[in-house]
Amino acid sequence: MNITPPDNLPTYRLLTGPDDAAFCKRVSEALALGYALYGSPAATFNGERVIVAQAILWPGAQHR
Repeated sequence: MNITPPDNLPTYRLLTGPDDAAFCKRVSEALALGYALYGSPAATFNGERVIVAQAILWPGAQHR
């Protein structure tokens, strides 16, 4: 397995956005690249829509 993410992407990423199909697609694409979910998703309401966040981590990355 590659020890670094492709395309100079960081080992840790926090994906955020409206809770819609586009957000789900971004998370799915990151998983297909080899990232793993890190922790639970978070959600909040900004007065108009639900905004979600999901942390992802490249396998083998150092974390504490």
